[in-house]
Amino acid sequence: MSLHVEESGSGEPLLLIHGWGMHGGMWGDVASRLAQDFRVLVVDLPGHGRSPGIEVLGSSSALDAIVDELAERFDESLTVCGWSLGGQIALRWAASHPRQVSRLVMVASTPCFVRQPGWDCAMAPDTLAQFAAALQRDHAATLRRFLALQVRGSEGERELLARLRAALFSRGEPDMAALQSGLEILRDSDQRAALPEIELPVLVIAGERDTLTPPQASRYSAERLPDARLEIIGGAAHAPFLSHPEKFMGSLKSFLHE
Repeated sequence: MSLHVEESGSGEPLLLIHGWGMHGGMWGDVASRLAQDFRVLVVDLPGHGRSPGIEVLGSSSALDAIVDELAERFDESLTVCGWSLGGQIALRWAASHPRQVSRLVMVASTPCFVRQPGWDCAMAPDTLAQFAAALQRDHAATLRRFLALQVRGSEGERELLARLRAALFSRGEPDMAALQSGLEILRDSDQRAALPEIELPVLVIAGERDTLTPPQASRYSAERLPDARLEIIGGAAHAPFLSHPEKFMGSLKSFLHE
């Protein structure tokens, strides 16, 4: 399968992976500005944007199927920056293909999206189940509602929401099977036990006001990853690279230029 990838700039490769229901274009001006220092690769995940969907076969999970597609498409060592669901995908990729991922950046992400016994910094399972049911009734309205949750409480919330809504379907609507698979990953994936095994350098970026992936989850990840630093961006919610691009790029560039 041929994933849609947009490439710009030159230098060390930096791959940007978007979140659930989104596409590579959601990175906005951040991608082009990073291309002044790096060779930036922006991917549309399977079934999103301009990438075709994939069929999950045999015993493979949806998460592993996506990682396998990425590992096949990118056969070089690169920095992988994943936002939200993209961060969970990047984390699994780093664990399963450590020679391909030289550095990892997790943006507004978490090793476990849904609450578990002893794990409260996450979404309630019933809330995610309601999202899945709403997706079946009206996927477009559900995606727009999800955007509102991402920016809730952020500085510049109204303007940020307008930008996200304008970009949401600019590459067409995502494949329904891909949306469902993404929710299954969020529901079922728990990578907390894998964190101590990720020995490469990691930057964990969190929004101070993020309610979808609370900063406590990012702090948990940073404390258990062997070589990690944590950056909490004040005034940001679930899309800190859009609401606070200067702070985001400052942290990212400092990490990558070490």
